[in-house]
Amino acid sequence: MSDSSPNTPLLMFVAHRAAEAQVFEALQAAGFSDLTMAQCRLAQRLSPDGVRLTELAEQAQITKQTAGALLDELERNGYVTRLPDPADARARLVVLSERGTALCLAATRGVARIEARWQAHLGAATYRQLRTSLITLQEITDPHS
Repeated sequence: MSDSSPNTPLLMFVAHRAAEAQVFEALQAAGFSDLTMAQCRLAQRLSPDGVRLTELAEQAQITKQTAGALLDELERNGYVTRLPDPADARARLVVLSERGTALCLAATRGVARIEARWQAHLGAATYRQLRTSLITLQEITDPHS
């Protein structure tokens, strides 16, 4: 690596932000124009089985208040609903609605297009090696994996 080239974490961040912007644009074009980037960043952490607000906030590294406000907006726009948590009557689970599931499917298609483009650019072997390396790196970088 030369002194003038960006460091690896910055290169990873740039690639992530480019992919995030492309998926966001695809969602807007698919009719999900009432979403903000902040809502999308939280929505990508939703689970079909439901998740508690506190878990979402922790994973997104935002306050519970911010997560709650974003979830309020997502619920108003029909992407999620909140249900009692069967494991704890005091807690509520955030679950995807039908519209939220459609959003996730559209995002998945957008990600698949990006991955196909990256694989075509890098070549299949290099792309597989990149994925394998990133999955291995996740062991020490992602406390939620």
